[in-house]
Amino acid sequence: MIVEKRTYTLYPGKTSEYLKLYEHEGMAIQTRILPRMVGYFYSELGELNQIIHMWGYADLNERERKRKELGADPGWQAYIGKVRPLIVRQESQILIPTPFSPIR
Repeated sequence: MIVEKRTYTLYPGKTSEYLKLYEHEGMAIQTRILPRMVGYFYSELGELNQIIHMWGYADLNERERKRKELGADPGWQAYIGKVRPLIVRQESQILIPTPFSPIR
């Protein structure tokens, strides 16, 4: 298993708007297509105005297939058109669980 950690840095003051759009429009589409949401967070201390979400995949091949499927979904494309103007920067990391990690 791998975990993808995605961090979106938003324009100041846009976190609640982003989360509302995600909860009401994006989440149903994303969780229908992607295999496993590990967690969805926002920053409170340190670097602010960030949304951090993590997704589990069997491997990089599954991630690639599922991300392509998500990107081709018309509902997802409409949703992305609404949230993209709220995002300043996007980062993605692939995390590999250690042998002793509870998430494997």
